[in-house]
Amino acid sequence: MKKGNPLPALLRAFFQEWLAEQRSASIHTIRSYRDTWRLLLRFIAERKGGGVARLMLTDVSAGEVRAFLHHTEHARKGTIGTRNCRLAAIRSFFSFVADKDPEYIAQCAEVLTVPLKREPTPAPCYLEPGEVEAILAQPERSTLEGMRDHVLLSFLYNTGARIQEALDLCPDAIRFAAPNFVRLYGKGRKERICPLWPETVALLERLLERQPRAPDERIFVNRYGEPLGASGVRFKLGAYVEEAGKAVPTLRSKHVTPHSFRHATAVHLVAAGVDITVIRSWLGHVSLDTTNHYAQANLETKRKALEQVGAPTASNVRPSWKRDASLMEWLDTL
Repeated sequence: MKKGNPLPALLRAFFQEWLAEQRSASIHTIRSYRDTWRLLLRFIAERKGGGVARLMLTDVSAGEVRAFLHHTEHARKGTIGTRNCRLAAIRSFFSFVADKDPEYIAQCAEVLTVPLKREPTPAPCYLEPGEVEAILAQPERSTLEGMRDHVLLSFLYNTGARIQEALDLCPDAIRFAAPNFVRLYGKGRKERICPLWPETVALLERLLERQPRAPDERIFVNRYGEPLGASGVRFKLGAYVEEAGKAVPTLRSKHVTPHSFRHATAVHLVAAGVDITVIRSWLGHVSLDTTNHYAQANLETKRKALEQVGAPTASNVRPSWKRDASLMEWLDTL
């Protein structure tokens, strides 16, 4: 490192003191931010023709950040969401630097003005009840692996949990006696309690009988006893969806991921008439706006609402704007 270069010390302080200690960020957030800075530093070093060890803090300019974000989206084929996540990690660091070392406040201000990119908000892809049943029927439950997959997917549908929340599940987070519920730890380590169907509890109990786990050990593990990863679950789910699509053709046109079960839970709760604030608590959303996104997703709910309104009746009375000539003349003067 060049003498007097504060970049290494600031990065260490950012990750060790600020993120881990002061903010109590989850290990997943820390790793996500770490990956962003790995990519960013290598990208800038390559553009400047030197190694990462030669980079100065001043090299990480707003222009380089914009170029990196463009590279992330176009050269690496990342989504707009990925681009914005990278930018959030960079912004977080420069907010920290602005407080820690005011000497660089002008540079920090320039980086912090790099805007997030807006993207279209599509309606969430959710699964109909029949599609969920078809997918859940695919794992071969006579094998330990198939039983595990069936229990995991059933748990996702019951709770609407994010995939990592489910993979972090330990036996001591579950109340097996009535009333059944589970404690989940979501984004920002926020705790929430979700009710469990007796059927889901029975599935978990059978899995633990076949593959016992200590109270603080993760339930969903691979054949070697190591915790499952989200990528492995996505791979297995893809195979189950492909097979289920042979019986339920609508699945062939859907991009189904573990998060699709979370969407399905939300939409089915809306269709059942559950209050939107209850669904917000159920899913662990910070903002009610996020939960409201699901309220418009279910076509059956929309159809029932339309039936309650009824079709408009024909009328022979001319609209007032056609009858009031003076109003039309006044509008013409505007």
